[in-house]
Amino acid sequence: MLKVITSILVLALVVTAIGYQQLQATITSTLMVPANTQFEVKKGTGFNQLCQQWQAKNWLEHCFKYQVVAKLDPSLTDLKAGLYELDSGTVLDNIRRINQGEQVSFSFTIIEGQTLRDVLASIEQAPNLHQDLELEKLSQQIIDSDQHLEGWLYPDTYHYHAGDSASSLLKRAHLIMQRTLDDAWQQRAEDLPLNSAYEALIMASIIEKETGLASERPMIASVFTNRLNSNMRLQTDPTVIYGLGTAYDGDIKRKDLTSYTPYNTYKINGLPPTPIAMPSKAAILAALNPPESDFVYFVAKGDGSHQFSKTLKAHNKAVQDYLRYQKQLSN
Repeated sequence: MLKVITSILVLALVVTAIGYQQLQATITSTLMVPANTQFEVKKGTGFNQLCQQWQAKNWLEHCFKYQVVAKLDPSLTDLKAGLYELDSGTVLDNIRRINQGEQVSFSFTIIEGQTLRDVLASIEQAPNLHQDLELEKLSQQIIDSDQHLEGWLYPDTYHYHAGDSASSLLKRAHLIMQRTLDDAWQQRAEDLPLNSAYEALIMASIIEKETGLASERPMIASVFTNRLNSNMRLQTDPTVIYGLGTAYDGDIKRKDLTSYTPYNTYKINGLPPTPIAMPSKAAILAALNPPESDFVYFVAKGDGSHQFSKTLKAHNKAVQDYLRYQKQLSN
C-alpha cells in the first residue's frame, strides 16, 4: 500500500513538474512575426479566434496551451478592437498589448498659417483616417455653426488611431482654438480697435501670415492696431492673396491690388470678413496685447525680418533701401 501511495505521489510530482515546465515554456514563447508588424483586431474578435488567426499566419505553433493559460488568467480574453503593432516579444506580451488597447498611433499636423484649403488637402491624405468630411456642410459638421471654418482650427499635432474620423480630429482642433481664443480675449488689453473675439481671430490670422520671424509678431500687431486706430486701411498683401483664391499664381500684380474683393485691404476699410489662415496662440496673444508704438509702416527686408517706420517718408526710404539691396544681390 505504501508503495502505491509513493508511486502516486511521485507521478503527481512528475506531472506537476512537466506541467510547470510547459507553462513556463508557454509564458516565454515568442510571437514569430517580422519587426513592426501591424495587425488589425476587428470588433467582436474572441481569444480563440485571434489565436487561430496567428496560427494560420505561422506566428505561433499551437493554440491549446494559450487557451489553458487564458483559463488561468481570464483577463487575457478581453480583447480591444483596433490596429496594433506586434513585435517578436512573447505571445502573451503581444496579447496584453491588445488587452490594454495600446493601438498604433498616427499623427496629423495643422501648421501655423495654413489655410483651411491646405488643411483639408492634407487631412485627405492622412493614413488610416475615416474620411467623413462633408464640404457642403463643413462648418455645421465641425463647429455647429454657419460661420466660416477658416481660422478656427488650432495649429498643433494631433494623434489618432486607425478608424478615427477626420471630423472628430478637426472638432478637437476647433475646441482647442475656441478655448485658446476665449482665454486670450478675457486677458486682452484695453481700448483695442476690436469688437469681438472673432475680430481678434481675424487680426491674428493676418499677423500670422505677415510674420517671417516669430519674434516680430507683437510689433506687426502693433502696426495693424495703430492703423485701425488711425482709420488707415490695413493694406496687407496676405489678405489680397487670400481673396484671389486659386487665381493667385504666386505673384501679386498691380491689378490685384486695385481690384475689389472683400479681402482686399487696399480697397476695404477695417478687417476682412473672415480669418485668412489658422493663427498660432502667439499670434492671438499679440493681436490682443500689442506693444505700444508709433509704427504704422513696415517693409520686408528680404531675410524674413521687417523694417518698421513711423512716417511715410521713412517708409519710402526703407523701401528704396530694400530695392537697392535687391539690385546689388542680382548684379
